[in-house]
Amino acid sequence: MKMKAIDSRTMKQIEERASQLGVSRLLMMENAGKAVAQAVLRFFDEHLKPKVLVVAGTGNNGGDGAAAARHLAGRADVSVLLLGGTEKVKAEEASLQWRILKEVEGIRFVEAKDEASLNASKSLFAEADVIVDAIFGTGIKGHPGGLHGMAMKMINESSAMKVAVDIPSGLDPDTGQDNGLVVKADVTVTLHAAKEGLLKREDVVGLLLVEGIGVPNFSFQRNR
Repeated sequence: MKMKAIDSRTMKQIEERASQLGVSRLLMMENAGKAVAQAVLRFFDEHLKPKVLVVAGTGNNGGDGAAAARHLAGRADVSVLLLGGTEKVKAEEASLQWRILKEVEGIRFVEAKDEASLNASKSLFAEADVIVDAIFGTGIKGHPGGLHGMAMKMINESSAMKVAVDIPSGLDPDTGQDNGLVVKADVTVTLHAAKEGLLKREDVVGLLLVEGIGVPNFSFQRNR
């Protein structure tokens, strides 16, 4: 039986409708982070405190990663690498996640604001048992270069297990295409429903897990 999938436009409509009904975007982000953390712990015994590196962007996908890191705190040896720094986080929900994360004991938090500071953190990639890819979500446009592209290459070069949040960074969520650089995940934890592009790229998606974030199912007319 073929898995049901939706496009990114429909997903945005679902989130907007849920928000209007009172399911806050912060709650959706919190549920997303918890789902990712639970997925990581499906593959690693928390009593052995696996080393988890969360590599996050400054958008909502990064906010999901920050929430995941907090849910893993105390159950794993957690490091978080924020690409660009907190001053570049614009969404209110994501900004709140980062403010909370800074207060959590036991999490190593690094802001990589340029390629030099990212390169100085390369040991985190080498030492990790798991890398959580929370760089780009469904809004990816064009070729990911600069700081983000460098981080994606470092993820792919690592021997750690890779877990992508919603979609592997660099992958178009609707077409399944990429612009020459995409994170090659072992596990993808997609949120609410599979995105159409994921079903076309098993080579970079890996094991696909669909996890709820507390929003109802809505039906929307697709205009293409």
